[in-house]
Amino acid sequence: MMSSPEIASLSWGQMMVKGCSTTYKDCKVWPGGSRTWDWRETGTNHSPGVQPADLEEVVKKGVKTLVIGRGMSEALQVPASTVEYLKKNGIDVLVLQTEKAVKEYNALVAQGVKVGGVFHSTC
Repeated sequence: MMSSPEIASLSWGQMMVKGCSTTYKDCKVWPGGSRTWDWRETGTNHSPGVQPADLEEVVKKGVKTLVIGRGMSEALQVPASTVEYLKKNGIDVLVLQTEKAVKEYNALVAQGVKVGGVFHSTC
């Protein structure tokens, strides 16, 4: 079974995923992979925030838990409709400030949970 990659480092505007040479500003991670989270793909902004469309790709990877990092000062909103979308799909969701989100995500990875995440590394 593919395990979720650990987040190797996080600082303002920069994230590194273990086993990947790319430095991300915002990223999506799932069991077996990661990529840039490009807000332009779905027209996402800090408000109203994270949309189901931002999460679909990660949800389709069969995650049991999804961690959303709202940014260093939590500027990124997460509407109730997005949380509902995850719950309807039987996915546990954690919405946290990004540093806390990464800690929580890495703890779940260490426990072998099928975890995914979307992380915003600035504001």
